[in-house]
Amino acid sequence: MKLWDKGQPTDQKIDQFTVGMDRTLDLLIAPYDVQASKAHAAMLAHVGLITQEESQALIESLNHIGESIEAGELVIEDSFEDVHSKIEFLLTQELGETGKKIHAARSRNDQVLVACQLYLKAELEAIKTEVLALFELLMDLAEQHKNTLMPGYTHLQVAMPSSFGLWFSAYAEGLVDDLYLAHAAYKTTDQNPLGSAAGYGSSFPIDREMTTRELGFSTLKYNVVAAQMGRGKTEKAVGYAMASLGGTLGRLAMDICLYMGQDFGFISFPDQLTTGSSIMPHKKNPDVFELIRGKCNRIQAVPNELTLLINNLPSGYHRDMQLTKEILFPAMEELRSCMEMMKLMLNALGVRENILTEEKYKYLFSVEKVNELVNLGIPFRDAYAQVGNMIDSGTFHFDATQKLNHTHEGSIGNLCTAEINAQMQSVAAVIKIG
Repeated sequence: MKLWDKGQPTDQKIDQFTVGMDRTLDLLIAPYDVQASKAHAAMLAHVGLITQEESQALIESLNHIGESIEAGELVIEDSFEDVHSKIEFLLTQELGETGKKIHAARSRNDQVLVACQLYLKAELEAIKTEVLALFELLMDLAEQHKNTLMPGYTHLQVAMPSSFGLWFSAYAEGLVDDLYLAHAAYKTTDQNPLGSAAGYGSSFPIDREMTTRELGFSTLKYNVVAAQMGRGKTEKAVGYAMASLGGTLGRLAMDICLYMGQDFGFISFPDQLTTGSSIMPHKKNPDVFELIRGKCNRIQAVPNELTLLINNLPSGYHRDMQLTKEILFPAMEELRSCMEMMKLMLNALGVRENILTEEKYKYLFSVEKVNELVNLGIPFRDAYAQVGNMIDSGTFHFDATQKLNHTHEGSIGNLCTAEINAQMQSVAAVIKIG
């Protein structure tokens, strides 16, 4: 069954090619198609296009369909083009002529638009929840290990003293930036496109403000052509937010791969969370983090993929837009799985202490020595030259066990965890849950 079916059969190969992955991916938006259809049915009765009794019958039937979706019972057979045709078939099967009235004043174009935007809103809300949980874990780890020093690197060369607290809280604060982008994406999705029909509105006196309220959108996408052109643009906004978060997770995964290697040995994980080698019995491989790194690199390609798909399309709807689901939906699920695995692993992370007492890290304190001389009244440039000469002559010495005096905001001695927490709570408050 097709919503546009006029009784003339379509070549099977055309069907297969044009449907693509919709039957599978549409199961993700099925609950939101039901939600939007209920709002649409209520609005149709409100403006007098159907009776209140017909509207109530449609809503009750849609509730039953929603329950079957929630139970995992909905199947989109090959005889149906997509979830929209399947749901309308079920309505017609149960309600007869009344079921056929649900599609008045809408097109499949705005039907899939509103379902996708409701789905993306819900996914962004879910991602916010996952980000907050990961943020809290990183901040807890930062607090636990704020006094445990580790080497800091630039150019992969030993640079200056850092701490595990500084490292963990750096990634935590990076999640704040990621949530800023998620907020922007959420604002983009939080606009109701229902009522734009095929992109040119309807001659029926529909009430778009009503469906906006019913569906929990903060506003509607007013211009009907703009609503259609939002397809792909909205997805790209979400893609940029996902890419930013993927970049943070991928970079953290890379650090962990590096730091758990034998040449560093800063951190460790229980055997049951690592994998081994088929021939080397000593190996504890960071497979989880390598996969997170790889998956997050792919996620960072999502905005570019979407750009290549929708770039230079003229105004109005085009079937190219169907493919946005194939790019975005699986990536969304991958991102959430990466966050879940990152939390699982970090909860079991072990940290090595007294790393900086090793001889190979003695030059890590060269800047501390320079600053020590500056405090004695020696100009910085002269102090820098003196310490450089000490290093060249092999006479450099600094007591790695003495307490370092880093007090400014955001340093190893002043992590500003309360301030970072406040930043996160501020941005988190603008993405609502539910």
